[in-house]
Parts: sequence; C-alpha cells; structure tokens
Amino acid sequence: MSWATRKRVLTPLSSSRWAGSLTKATHDQWALARRSQLAHIGQLEAGIGMIRDRLSQPVGAKGTRKAPGGYRSKHEWFVKSRRLGVLEDRLATARADGEAGIVRVVRGGKRLLHTRHHLQAAQTDEARWRERWEAERWFCQADGESGKRFGNETIRVAPDGEVSIKLPAPLAALANAPRGRYVPLGRARFAHRGSEWAGRVEADRAVAYRIHYDVQRGRWYLTASWQIPPAPAVPLTAALANGVIGVDMNADHLAAWRLDTHGNPDGRPRRFPYDLTGSTAHRDAQVRHALTRLLHWAQAQGVHAIAVEDLDFTTEKTREKYGRKRRFRQLVSGMPTSRLRSRLTSMADACGITVIAVDPAYTSRWGAQHWQKPLSSQTRKTTRHDAAAVAIGRRAQGHPIRRRTAPPPHHRSDGAGHRTVQAGPDVPGREEPRRRVPGPRTRSVPPGRGANAGDQRSQDRSGNAAEHESWRQDPLPLSP
Repeated sequence: MSWATRKRVLTPLSSSRWAGSLTKATHDQWALARRSQLAHIGQLEAGIGMIRDRLSQPVGAKGTRKAPGGYRSKHEWFVKSRRLGVLEDRLATARADGEAGIVRVVRGGKRLLHTRHHLQAAQTDEARWRERWEAERWFCQADGESGKRFGNETIRVAPDGEVSIKLPAPLAALANAPRGRYVPLGRARFAHRGSEWAGRVEADRAVAYRIHYDVQRGRWYLTASWQIPPAPAVPLTAALANGVIGVDMNADHLAAWRLDTHGNPDGRPRRFPYDLTGSTAHRDAQVRHALTRLLHWAQAQGVHAIAVEDLDFTTEKTREKYGRKRRFRQLVSGMPTSRLRSRLTSMADACGITVIAVDPAYTSRWGAQHWQKPLSSQTRKTTRHDAAAVAIGRRAQGHPIRRRTAPPPHHRSDGAGHRTVQAGPDVPGREEPRRRVPGPRTRSVPPGRGANAGDQRSQDRSGNAAEHESWRQDPLPLSP
C-alpha cells in the first residue's frame, strides 16, 4: 500500500495533518530499512565475487596491489568455500525479500530488542525494559507549514515557549484551550540556536517538531528542526586567503595543523579526541564536541577553510577485502567518516568556514616520509597523523606534498648528496615523470649506442678498423 493510500484511509479517523504525520513516520522507517536492505545485498555480492575470484586461483598464489591472490593453505581454501555457500544462501534470501517488498523494522531498535534476552548482562529487569520498550513508541511529530501561525499548525510553539497541540476529532474532548487545542504544562526552551528558531517562528516560517519521552531521565523533550538553504559557493582563492587547517580523521581523534598561504606549518599541531564507545547519543555527542572545538580553534586562528580527506569505507571494510587483518577491519569500521563529514559540513556552514575535500591517496605515507622527521625536535615528537594533516592541507592549497628542495651542492659530484631539484609551480607537467633524454647517460657506452655509433673510425676505441691495417714508418733522413 502506498503512502498516499494509507494517508487517505487514516484521514477520516483523525485529520489530514495527523494522518500525514503518522504515516510519514512509518514511511520514513520503511524507506530507511529498504536502503539498508539494498546496501546489504551489495555487500553480499561484493563478498561473493571476491571469494569466487580467490578460490579460482591456485593455493598460495601471490596477489597484486589491486587484487588479492589465492588463499594461503588448503584449510583456508576449504573454510572459504563453505563460507561462500553461506553467503549465497543469505543473498538468495535478501533478494527474495527485496523482490517481495519485505523489510525488517524494529520500532525502538534492534539492540533494545536483544536486551530482552540478556537482562542480567544489561543490569536491568523486565519491568524497566518494558517501560523503555513502550516509551520508544511514545512520540508524535509534525512537519512545518510556511505561512501558518508560528510555522506549524499541528504542534505550535509560541516565541515565549508555550506549546499547543491541535487534537484530532476523536480526542477533541481532551482539549483545554480554544479551537480544540491542548496546552501541556511547562514551556519549551531551546538552548542551541534559540535565536535562530525565534526568528523563524516570528516570521511564520516552517518549523518541524518532534515530542518524545526519555525514560531514564523521566522528561519529555521537544525537538525543533528546519531546512537550511544551501550556502553559496565560495571561490577557492578567497577561502584560502588566510591559510588552511589540514585535518586528519582517525578512529579516536582529529589531528589538525594550521598552514600559512605558502603551505608551511604554522604553530603547533592540535589534537581533538573523542570516544566512540557507548550509546548512539553518546557517540554523536562526542563527535559534535570534537568538531565544535575544531571550529572554535579555526575561528580563533582567523582561518576560513578546513581541508579534510574524502574518505568512504562503505565498500572497503568487508572481511573478504582485508582477510585476516581483523584489527585493521575493526579500526576502519570504527572511523565515523560519514557522520563526521555530514556534521562538519553543517556546523562549518553555520560558522562561515569552508570545507575542502581532497583526495586521500597516500596522504599518511607521504606526510610521514616528507614532514614527520623535519617537524620533530628534541622537545616535540611529531606523529604520523600530524604529518598527514600537513599533507592534506598542502594538497588543498595546490602545493605538492614534498618539501622545498635543498640548495645545489658546491660541486657536481655526489659528495653532498643527490640533487633533488623540483620544477616551479608554474611549470606544466611538473608532477609527471621526467622525459627521456636521447643519447647515452653514462660515460661508458656499449658498442652500437650513442650519437656516433655508426662511425667507429672517428673515435679512439679498441676494435677500430684503422688499428688492424698494416703500416710502416718511413726512415728519418740522416742528411739534408
């Protein structure tokens, strides 16, 4: 049944607004489950393709950088062949559900559902769990409507914080305010972006609200949300006018370093840690706190641009890609790349800071190779992540990651080290391989090589045809 059909069925029993609100909540949940199902099918297909490719290769065959080789032993080959059958069964089941339009939705979350079977480990009892389970369904929400009073006709919040709810016809007897509205006790107060919310409410611009109950704190919460218009694009030269801050994302912290307009590190590196253990709300709060500190530091430094890596581990954290590297898989899975990217984009836009996404290829390796040792001293140890932040910032500015070359030695020999001369930034093709210079590059050229290889007679070489001719010296005259 489509969303519009369900709304029309429910409208006579309540009202058009409440029917749209109730059906939209379930429709959004179904759409999220549908997207997760499609992503799960894609991961299964990728894993099956990887296992089949490795099973087709001989045992012990070496792989390349882009494709892994065969399995190491016969036992591993046998275990992976069994796993291939398991994944194929899961894929067949997921495809059947997708074609039939069946999704699995747990109102309240799968983790809370599994807690019912492990009450002792969760240090709770059935009554408390039941209270949390039912409270997950105690919510109501309504989308905003531009032009209506205070931006919402169903759930209305006045600028002074008074909340009033438009009751449907079957619940009209519970109204305690004119025009069939219910005004609960207490007033709402928005500590975050309260002035922006007040400006929208006074202008009758659309504001969506959601009311839910927190069992652990015993409070009702009112959440307001609205759509922010997209920020205008800022020219790259204007964003980089005061330098840039390179940020390296890691599993437990953000490593940042400020760079001036010439790509040189300025000041000391900064680290913004966060803890991604615990509940979803705790992890989200940790990410927001770290990003808030980063943005405040950027504003204090007068920098209007932050450079980050365009990371995406959606299809890169499967077991079949990294094999036995379990700790590395856990590290990659623990990095909140999508959450950090979305949060940083929205929060930086509110602060007037531009976010520049750069290519993440070899930033950590080249940063450690060219910047970690030069930036370290006896009193300061530069980490690999700090050096990667410098590499990210230089790439955002358009500078090469390599450091400025050393001056030429006092002579042409290699006594002072090899020359590392780089082309200037205005030379086209400076990052390309060096062109092949025709002719020999060493003093000893084998026969058949060089500019004069065809004329051996004109050169003083062993094997010259002139050396094999018979000749006789004329006698010197003894008298005039």
